Amino acid sequence: MHNYLDFEKPISDLEGKIHELKKLASEDESIDTSDEVTRLEIRVREATADIYSKLNAWQKTQVARHPQRPHFVDYANALLTEFTPLAGDRKFSEDAAIQAGFARFRGQPVAIIGQEKGNDTKSRLKHNFGSARPEGYRKAIRIMEMADRFQLPVITLVDTAGAYPGVGAEERGQAEAIARSTEISLALKVPIVSVIIGEGGSGGAIAIATGNRVYMLEHSIYSVISPEGAASILWRDSTRAKEAATNMKITADDLKSLGVIDGIIPEPLGGAHRDPQTVIAATGDMIANALSELSSRSGEQLRSDRRQKFLNIGRNL
Repeated sequence: MHNYLDFEKPISDLEGKIHELKKLASEDESIDTSDEVTRLEIRVREATADIYSKLNAWQKTQVARHPQRPHFVDYANALLTEFTPLAGDRKFSEDAAIQAGFARFRGQPVAIIGQEKGNDTKSRLKHNFGSARPEGYRKAIRIMEMADRFQLPVITLVDTAGAYPGVGAEERGQAEAIARSTEISLALKVPIVSVIIGEGGSGGAIAIATGNRVYMLEHSIYSVISPEGAASILWRDSTRAKEAATNMKITADDLKSLGVIDGIIPEPLGGAHRDPQTVIAATGDMIANALSELSSRSGEQLRSDRRQKFLNIGRNL
């Protein structure tokens, strides 16, 4: 069963009726509900198309955070072969919020880095809900430096509400680790392709999203702070998160028009959680096309283009 968002009540009601009819037919074979089920399924598709064609920024935020949305591990399992995860930052400890290592992507050796939120209580606690500590970013730095040394493209999958803000993380240099990860990203002489697959929150996202090509899934979000955080700072009222989301321009369409990202990956009707295989395949195609396009460029050109890309953000508005 789906976890329905609050604005999906019309869909929930219709699919609830379909479930009841199918259950009734299974319990009594003399009852034929197929015509009514077909009619309701058409209405579900129409209602879903209507609702998702006019989502506002706050509703897209809810979709980006959907608990059944595919996460890093789902993309890695579907798109990678021979994935060898590496652990630890060689300074303090391992941080499971960031997953990283080396693999083959459609036969090509690559480095892969991404945030993993987890999909149940146990795994969410293990991965700290995708909010990395300093050692997670230092692990990412280690992987990127190795990728540069061995001339391997870097793929990053971004999905975090933000870096972990706890006291221990701050004591161990959270800001410095994020800044260093961003700095290393800008310095690499290999292609970097980044995809925001859910939430792209604050420095926790940009630390691994400083790529030659940056893409977003259609219903993902990307911002300097969460809507709740912005509302708390601006109005001292986190309940105004919906208003903040609208004003912050955090959706894929907004950011594409502002030149912050390079492209948008369409999601299946009803969001990525409705058809993970389709959206993962589309993401793989987008990454493959980007790597193919960037493969002919020299290391110096890749580094120069990447730096210029981020320097240009906001200049032509």
